[in-house]
Amino acid sequence: MRFSCLVAIVPEEHEEKAIRTAKKAGAGSVSILQARGQGLEERKTFFGLTFEGSQSVLFFVLERKLSLRVLKALQRELDLGESDGLTFTLPIEHLAGINTQELSQFEESLKDDL
Repeated sequence: MRFSCLVAIVPEEHEEKAIRTAKKAGAGSVSILQARGQGLEERKTFFGLTFEGSQSVLFFVLERKLSLRVLKALQRELDLGESDGLTFTLPIEHLAGINTQELSQFEESLKDDL
């Protein structure tokens, strides 16, 4: 079985929706980091205070084919083409410590595709 790391960077207010969407598409566990981002546009200020939107960085370790399904679901449900979000996958060469229950879940998801 080959694995990918799916990374989703979403506004903090969309974190729960992103996790629900990913799990509905077949993802299992997720690691979450809080982040700040700076885009192309200048930061907004209000009475001299700079506003920086908080973002969540979600990491999912998924079977490679499943990662594409989850990526597409996130793109569709969160409208990532039009919002402040980004999703991508990275190949995983070596992996240790993945839960065997999650492996079984991945195998079941793959059987559903056949």
